Amino acid sequence: MNAREILDTRLRSQLVEGARAKTPLDVVSHLLAIQAQDYAAATWAIGLRASDSTLAEVERAIADRRIVRTWPMRGTLHFLAAEDVRWMLSLLPQRAIARAATRERQLELDPETLSRSRNLLRDELAGGRLLSRPDLMALLDANGIATVGQRGYHIVARLAQEGLLVLGPLAGRQQTFALLDEWVPVPAGARSEPQPRAKALAKLAARYVRGHGPVTVDDLARWADLPKREAAGALDSIANTLESTVHEGTRYWFMETARARGPATAEDEGCHLLPAFDEYMIAYSERGLQLGEYLERYGARIGRNGMLSPTIVIRGEAVGVWKRSRKGDSVGVTAELFRELSSRERDCIEAAAARYGRFLGLAASVQWK
Repeated sequence: MNAREILDTRLRSQLVEGARAKTPLDVVSHLLAIQAQDYAAATWAIGLRASDSTLAEVERAIADRRIVRTWPMRGTLHFLAAEDVRWMLSLLPQRAIARAATRERQLELDPETLSRSRNLLRDELAGGRLLSRPDLMALLDANGIATVGQRGYHIVARLAQEGLLVLGPLAGRQQTFALLDEWVPVPAGARSEPQPRAKALAKLAARYVRGHGPVTVDDLARWADLPKREAAGALDSIANTLESTVHEGTRYWFMETARARGPATAEDEGCHLLPAFDEYMIAYSERGLQLGEYLERYGARIGRNGMLSPTIVIRGEAVGVWKRSRKGDSVGVTAELFRELSSRERDCIEAAAARYGRFLGLAASVQWK
């Protein structure tokens, strides 16, 4: 494969082009995990990949508990299919928890404080109750567990990584929290014990390759926050089910089905408005293939907190960044380009903006910068 073929195959693996998913749940299940600390961006990441989907449909899947938002890996919020939450939490958060230990000590979040928080929230949320983020923080404060200075964030993230808490649907603009065991109960008769680590790693690798390939060992290690030896071992264990290619001395793994994932659709004009933190930009160890000569300019758009800009992509290559502005019943897309576009390319981006507007249920327009 050359660079062009790798990008084309990734677009299809990620359901950005080719045969798209039928439902929001199908999207999340296919990609296994979608980075979701930016809620608006993550819901559009799902909508972009599901034919004719709307924000209301994505949020209905969240409210119906088919899609779950929690901290499964890298210490970062992701959307997962409900059936994938427990095995992912069993397999992946330990490295993020270990990295957070120093910060927890600085915040004086000792084992006793975490235990008190755990017991308090378990009791308060029992019976299917939801608590908004402000109410949850107020509850902790009222019981002598201070939430200032990021203490509250670290408490809820830690308890979610342990499998106690999970995020529910938004209440207005506020996050809500529930008990994982009540929000997504284990089906009657289902096995609750963790599967062997080697088996879980093989499953993880297969699902990651299916939704993101072609990928490298380094890509899997970074995405899943695994030691490189474990990532390499996981890919080796399923190598007989995969295809591979070498590009510039590096081996890439993929599934042959991605290369022929259905015919191009009417939406596949090659132009896409990817949201911030989209898997197409963030799920690999490097962004050189997507960005080429614009790698440095794009890097300048990444904020000090790691904020990854929404990206304009044409035929798999980033050509600019964009931001949205909402006013009444319309949404404006401001495009900041890395290069001059042809009139056809501009028309193509206008069509992508219109599709984004349909997802939100708003009229859309593009302003060029």
